[in-house]
Amino acid sequence: MREIEAKTVTETIAHLLQDACYHLSEDAITALKVAGDREESSVARGVLCKLLENAETATRDEVPLCQDTGMAVVFLELGQEAHIVGGDFYEAVQEGTRRAYGDGYLRKSVVDRPFSVRTNTQDNTPAVIHTTIVPGDRLKISALSKGFGSENMSAVRMLSPSEGEEGIRSFVLETMDRAGANPCPPVVIGIGIGGTFEQVALLAKTALLRPLGSRSPLPHIARLEERLLTDVNRLGIGPAGYGGIVTALGLAIETAPTHIAGLPVALNMGCHATRHAHAVL
Repeated sequence: MREIEAKTVTETIAHLLQDACYHLSEDAITALKVAGDREESSVARGVLCKLLENAETATRDEVPLCQDTGMAVVFLELGQEAHIVGGDFYEAVQEGTRRAYGDGYLRKSVVDRPFSVRTNTQDNTPAVIHTTIVPGDRLKISALSKGFGSENMSAVRMLSPSEGEEGIRSFVLETMDRAGANPCPPVVIGIGIGGTFEQVALLAKTALLRPLGSRSPLPHIARLEERLLTDVNRLGIGPAGYGGIVTALGLAIETAPTHIAGLPVALNMGCHATRHAHAVL
């Protein structure tokens, strides 16, 4: 049995969340550059250039990429041969979130009692935690700082099996068309298909963690990813909603088995940054 100190979890979470908020990932930078070369609209190209300039400034000055530094969503893949010692595992995650947003001067946006007094928790906790037990003795941590301009435009729909691929396509295009400029395009799109009501939303969220430009190892899913990305970019929303051929930088699909009577589908989107960082302990 391998031991991992709770304080190491805290320190890692704090570092990952700050890193995600300050530094645009290399795959996102590459995607923006490729988009700038492809984009036909001069106004849209100007927006893409400004996003790259913003990323350079954030990295140079160690300041957030965006004023909305999001709600922390933490994915934990805990090896069954690993043992967290020296403190409560989940409290270690919450303390890491607390330190990231306090020490990093990140905007604290989490409110308690969400439909009534909406009191700010003052430290951006609680983080949303998803834990999976896996083989091995390591702990993989994926920390996502999820902004709500894009989160608010996400959706779940329980399709009937007869609606099939065309039903999925209609749902995706309808959701993206309704979103318009609200999620700060160019966006990153995560789609979940299958499972149950709650599982399909989580599949869509985890799809956002995939590297931009990657494709599913399943050929029929990879083809659907390509088709939907092309269709979304034909909507003409464009960077910042000014029109253009780059509404989405990437689209990833995760699937799960489902019931014979159902076809759940979910779409979770992020802005161009879709801030996440990873570590293995």
